[in-house]
Amino acid sequence: MSVEFKEFTRKMDKTLEVLQEDFGAIRTGRPSARVLDRITVPYYGVETPVGQVGNISSPDARTLMIQPWDAALLKPIEKAIQVSDLGINPQNDGRCIRLVFPPLNEERRKELSRQVKNLGEGGKVAVRNIRRDAMEYIKKLKKNSEITEDDQKKAEKDLQELTDKYIKKVDDACAVKEKELMEL
Repeated sequence: MSVEFKEFTRKMDKTLEVLQEDFGAIRTGRPSARVLDRITVPYYGVETPVGQVGNISSPDARTLMIQPWDAALLKPIEKAIQVSDLGINPQNDGRCIRLVFPPLNEERRKELSRQVKNLGEGGKVAVRNIRRDAMEYIKKLKKNSEITEDDQKKAEKDLQELTDKYIKKVDDACAVKEKELMEL
């Protein structure tokens, strides 16, 4: 009998997905609406992402424009952006909010690169934690005599190969994001 790792593979896929979402929130050369994904505003008593309370457009290469559907949200959106870690001062003209992104300087690029590395390390830790849970599952199967010792050894080897594959995927995703950050 071979041990199935479908659930653990699904969890590792989810870890990669979350990592990619986190990378999307890190700004590179051209601003993306994804940098606003984590910023929420109170909307009818519920914390709601900015992207769900108005239109976000990019009129030029360095600007994002937020047009809320409800004009009463201008001030809360402006305040939420000011207290966020974006480091950008919003410009409110009474109808929309403009975010002008300055070009990334070398120091900011290095800072963002460190942030990418930290997120990557967090992704690797998550993958290793999933591996640990899978190892416990394998040991439990062996203890309950559901698999033989040979099956256990093969399952542990397969699990390590799966883990190595996902660690490499995390490293590759980090390398791509860092390269994107360092492009001028």
